[in-house]
Amino acid sequence: MSLEGLITTPPSWMSGEDDADGIVISCRVRLARNLARYPFSPRMSEDDQRKVIDEVLAAAKDSRRMTTASYFSMNALDANERRVLVERHLISPSLAEDKGERGILFNQDESLSVMINEEDHLRLQAIYPGTQAQQTWAAIAALDEEITGAVDCAHDKQLGFLTACPTNTGTGLRASILIHLPALVLTEDMERVLQGLNQLSFTVRGVYGEGSNASGNLFQVSNQATLGSTEEKIVEGLLRITSQLVDYEKDAQQSLLREARSQVEDKVWRAYGLLGHARVLSSQEFMNLLSAVRLGLTLGMLKVPAAFINHL
Repeated sequence: MSLEGLITTPPSWMSGEDDADGIVISCRVRLARNLARYPFSPRMSEDDQRKVIDEVLAAAKDSRRMTTASYFSMNALDANERRVLVERHLISPSLAEDKGERGILFNQDESLSVMINEEDHLRLQAIYPGTQAQQTWAAIAALDEEITGAVDCAHDKQLGFLTACPTNTGTGLRASILIHLPALVLTEDMERVLQGLNQLSFTVRGVYGEGSNASGNLFQVSNQATLGSTEEKIVEGLLRITSQLVDYEKDAQQSLLREARSQVEDKVWRAYGLLGHARVLSSQEFMNLLSAVRLGLTLGMLKVPAAFINHL
């Protein structure tokens, strides 16, 4: 797929399917893997980086799930093209900014991808719409078996998979959701929720993960540690916390409707009008307005397809 085609075709995870009443946007499961005979990425030479890319691409050719995959070298892309890949959650801001031989491999609907030579040699990712954590885990586990089964990964019998960052050692798995929590923000309950998530060993970041700020009331919630747990337990834990967050957000929405319905309706319709008629908006202003429209959709005040909002 060309980058031009990428821009005009929405990824499958933005479809709005199984989105828990418009609250949960997507679910992602990521695996960190390293090839045993090379140093970790921060200590690699460009020659070693090229060898890792060659080995991974050779393994991907034999992968049934990546037969029609596209590969882009970061060195062949300009800043705007890299930004497109970040916005579509195919690469991290770190991969977009770092130097050296790095790349991204992804399938046609962008549900499966492999970052090569980021913090770890491989970052395998599956991303599905809504709350489909079990399906997402099954997809990435199958891809992991196909690709890392063809290369020699760094693994310790006691510790598990070895990674550049100790917090990823073990399963190497990070499971996360992208969730929209405007009512909790408006009722000023978000700080309490964040404290509770931290106590339960969950990390909350912005829409683009580590190092990014929350924008448009979108939050990425993920497990903190992988050592000493199993993949299944991590995914099940994410499902439980997702269900609780959805319930908290729904309770906050009902509180807003009881106590400030007119103000909420005004906020929603003002945002709808501005998005329809404004000529120039900053990215932050756009995200905040879009958040209000999404809230209006969730509350039944607007009749706009969820997929349309996601594509914006």
